[in-house]
Parts: sequence; C-alpha cells; structure tokens
Amino acid sequence: MALMPVELCFATRASPATGTLPRRRATVRCAATAPAPMGEKTEYRDGPLERAFMGLFARKMEKYAGRKKKPGGEVEKRAVWDWDYESFVDVSRRVMVGRSRAQQQEAVREVLLSMLPPGAPEQFKKLFPPTRWACEFNAALTVPFFHWLVGPSEVVEVEVDGVKQRSGVLIKKCRYLENSGCVGMCVNMCKIPTQSFFTDEFGLPLTMNPNFEDMSCEMIYGQVPPPLEEDPVSKQPCYPNLCSISTPAAAICPKLQN
Repeated sequence: MALMPVELCFATRASPATGTLPRRRATVRCAATAPAPMGEKTEYRDGPLERAFMGLFARKMEKYAGRKKKPGGEVEKRAVWDWDYESFVDVSRRVMVGRSRAQQQEAVREVLLSMLPPGAPEQFKKLFPPTRWACEFNAALTVPFFHWLVGPSEVVEVEVDGVKQRSGVLIKKCRYLENSGCVGMCVNMCKIPTQSFFTDEFGLPLTMNPNFEDMSCEMIYGQVPPPLEEDPVSKQPCYPNLCSISTPAAAICPKLQN
C-alpha cells in the first residue's frame, strides 16, 4: 500500500520587519515533486496517514528520548495522530543528545526492529535475496513508502558491480536533513542505521550518499556500504547556520567522531 501523496507548498513569506507581503506572491502546488531551493524550507501539508507514521515512529523513539514533561512536571501524552514532523525531528534530536555515535545508531536499530513482526528479517531474506530484481523492487517501494520521511524521490539508474540497473533512489531534498539541519543526525540517525539495517538485518546491501551541498541523497540498493572511516561523510563539518547544536569552529561535526 503506497502512502497518500503529500501536497508541497512553497510561497513568498511576509517580511519580518513590516509584516507585509511583497507585491508579487508566487505559490507552487504540486504532488510532491518540487522541494524548495537550498537555503529555503519546503512546506509540507501532511495528511492523516503521514501523521500516523510520524506518530508511530516518534512514540517508539520516545523510549530512548524520554517523554517530555509539561511545566507542572506532568508527562506529556500524545495520540498517534497528534504528532507532526517537527515533533518527530525533536524526538530524534533528544535521542541523539548525550549518546555516542554507536549508541545513537543502536537506538535507531532497536526502533526499526520494534516496528516489525517477529521473524520479519528472516522472511525478508527469503523473499528478497540480493538479486537485481530484489534491488529494483525495493527501490520502487522506497519512493512511496519513505515519502513521509524524506520527501520527493524517484527511481534512477545506477551501476552496481559493473551492471546498470534501476535500483537507485534519488531523494531530491531530504526532508529529515532539511528540518533537522544537523549533519550528525543525518549520518547517525538515518544513513548508517538504515544502511546497516538493510545490509545486516535484511541481507540486502544498501549504500546512502547524502549530498550536503543541496541536501539531496542517493540510495543504491545492491551496493555494499563502505566503513564510516572510508566514507566521505565522516569528514563533513556542521551546518553552522542551520543546526541548533552545531560546533562552527570544528572542522568535522563532533557527532561523527565519538
């Protein structure tokens, strides 16, 4: 079952100084195909199904983040449909803070496993051995099923072990990276755990190559990921103007080093 399409909106905003809109107001509405340019934030209109996915993942992650408390000390309670993307990212950030790189990745692995029925990894390996067909099939599934998490994407042709196949997915501008603005969260809470989950738990190799220049990302099913130490992302600095917990003076994002 594919996720419901998400309407994307990008519009000129009112001036913070005057509160007025420019004379010309441009609005683009489409079926999730045109994210905002780099430096500008894409606006999504999520439907009930997207919000349900956010809520399910966020509630699982709260086990590792600890539930937020209200001013009076009472634990904040939310129904699945009460979550939005910003609160989902906030939970991810709280999971990351105070944990080592390995601990962050293990927390995400446990969350992913908890979303599956018992024996699911073994069944996946039987249904999808690492063949070209399995790689291309999973790439096709990724576009609708991960839409709520990463935004618009499309299947593309890639080369795996010298063979061209349509087992690549190009994420046009990753929603998770765009909303978190955090290199460490991208690598430790998404890239590495997802690669490891498909490669080690499901037996289907997956490599993810985020582009920190434009926030796009290429997923390549069938390609074994390199060790982090050999991956270019291991040398990536923070986004000093986007990340609330960045270390601008550091040559490499500190969250990639411990």
